[in-house]
Amino acid sequence: MLQILNTVSQLHVCFQAQECFNIFHRINFLLFKMNNNSQYYTRTAQILHWLMAIIFIGAWIIGFYSGNFLSYDVDGSFKGQVITLHKNIATTIIFLVVIRIFWRYTHPAPELPNTMSKNMKTLAHFGHLALYFMLLALPITGCLFSWSAGHPAPVLYLFEIPRLVQDNPELLAIVKPLHIWISWAAGVLLVGHILAALKHHFIDKDHVLKSMTQQPK
Repeated sequence: MLQILNTVSQLHVCFQAQECFNIFHRINFLLFKMNNNSQYYTRTAQILHWLMAIIFIGAWIIGFYSGNFLSYDVDGSFKGQVITLHKNIATTIIFLVVIRIFWRYTHPAPELPNTMSKNMKTLAHFGHLALYFMLLALPITGCLFSWSAGHPAPVLYLFEIPRLVQDNPELLAIVKPLHIWISWAAGVLLVGHILAALKHHFIDKDHVLKSMTQQPK
């Protein structure tokens, strides 16, 4: 009899646990749908987006300026200072993009407008994936570029990312042009991203741009 009561008690606990699990799963599903059905990104996502945009554009312009308009023969240490500034700014993207990917995974993006065709939605998704790839590849190749040339990869003048490679002329010959080409590709993607956002706002007149600049009232 005691064994029967224990078995019933265990079954009761099991049913309670299963019911709690079902409730938790239902709440999680509803939260996912609520976030996914919203026309706006979360405030955190918006801050991360615009902060990364400012850092990326600033680092890109500084890198372009130092690489095309400055030389050690003419400008001496000033070029080194500009490149150091470029590194200290650009390396922050590595940390920010990891945070943003985590936030994007836990907080789904708003659905694209129904006025967009299936092919356009697919193209937009691939464009976003390409941007995430570039945002990771660009600072990573930049760090490899700096390390293989015998220089550190500083972050905001506060600390340095631990070196994964030492002076390596062979690696430098690969990552230097790779970093430059990726920077140009990332610049083209960024321009396309901006033009697409402006098209959505001024021509299509949908909520795409507003989803990253406003919050529900």
